[in-house]
Amino acid sequence: MIKKMLLILGLMILSSPGQAYDFSSLNASQPSSETGKSVVFKKAAPTPAAAPEKEPAPQPQAPVIPQRIKLYNGNIKIVALVNGEIISTEDMENRVNAFVMTTQIPLNHQTKNMIKQRVLQAAIDEKLKIQDAEKNGINISEKEIDASIRNFELTNKIPAGQLKNILKKERVSEDVFRSQMKSDLAWIRLVKRKTATDAQPTAKEVEEAIQKAEKDASLRKYKVSEIVIPVKEAQNIQALVSNLRSDPRFELYAMQFSQSPSSSSGGKLGWVNEGQLPEVLEAKLKKMYAGTISDPIKSGNNYYILKLEKAYDPKKDKPEIPSRKEMETFIENQRMEEFANRHLQHLRQQAVIELRN
Repeated sequence: MIKKMLLILGLMILSSPGQAYDFSSLNASQPSSETGKSVVFKKAAPTPAAAPEKEPAPQPQAPVIPQRIKLYNGNIKIVALVNGEIISTEDMENRVNAFVMTTQIPLNHQTKNMIKQRVLQAAIDEKLKIQDAEKNGINISEKEIDASIRNFELTNKIPAGQLKNILKKERVSEDVFRSQMKSDLAWIRLVKRKTATDAQPTAKEVEEAIQKAEKDASLRKYKVSEIVIPVKEAQNIQALVSNLRSDPRFELYAMQFSQSPSSSSGGKLGWVNEGQLPEVLEAKLKKMYAGTISDPIKSGNNYYILKLEKAYDPKKDKPEIPSRKEMETFIENQRMEEFANRHLQHLRQQAVIELRN
C-alpha cells in the first residue's frame, strides 16, 4: 500500500516544468477519459489471452531502509533566489530525496544531472506559483492544507494522521510535501479564477469539434507519447532511453524530464493524424510496433523519444465519437491547461531568478 501511495505522492510532489494539472477534479461529474489531444479513437478489443500459469508465491524479503541522499558537503548555502526568495542546499536535498523515494527513479550517474535540474526547476516553479497567487489575493491557510492532506489520506485509504508517519519512515520531507500541496491548491484556484468565463466552450464550438472528430475517423493515425529534450541538454539522452526500455513508466519519466507542454499529461499526444508530425518523426513511427520506444530522433533544436501506444486503421478499427458533454468537458479542461502553461511561462520570463553554484 505504501508503494502505491508513494507513486501517487510522487506525481503530486514533483509537478513537471510547464505542468498544469488535471483540472477535471474541479468538476466531479466529469466522465473519465484518456488524457491527450483526442477523446475519439479506441483500438478494437484484442482476443483474450490464455490464462497465465500460476506463479510460485514470492519469498519474503528483508525491508530496504532508505538511505538519505547527500548532494552537498559543508554548511547550508543558497542554490537559487526566486524574486528574492531562497532555495537552499538543504531544500534541494530534501526534494531530491522526495523525488527518488516517490518516483522510484534511481539516482545514478545516468540520471543524477537530470534529476537535480528537474527538482530545481520544480522548486522555482513552486515559488512562482505561490507568489503569483498571493499577488492575486489567493492565500492558502494551514487549515486548508490540513484538509487537503486528510482528503489525500482518505483517497489512498491511509488512517487519519498517518501520512506524516509514512513520510517520516520513507524519509520524505513533510515540509516539502506541504509546500507543494500549498502550491497546487493556490495554482488551481488561480487558474480556475482566471479562466472562469473564457474556458467554457459555446454550443457551436462543441458541435464543430464533434463534426471534426467524425471527419477524422476516416484518417489513419497514431497514438503517441513523447519525451522532448533540447539538444543542448541531451548529453545523457541515450542513457535515458536505456532506462525507459527497462522501466515501463514512460509517463512518469515524461512528467519529470520532458520539456514539452505534453509533459503535463505524461507526454501523451493522444491520437495524431498521419501527416501531422514532422516527416522524420513519422518515418520512425511507421517502422515501430505498439508498445515500443524509439531511439532519440533529432528534429530542429530538440531530440524526441517516441512511444507508440497504438495505431488506428480506419479499414478495421471502430471509432467512438464522444458525447456533447464529454466534448464540452474536454475542451474546457484543455483550455485551462493551455492557459496554465502560458501563464507559468510568462511568470518565468518576468521573474528575477539568480542561480548560484
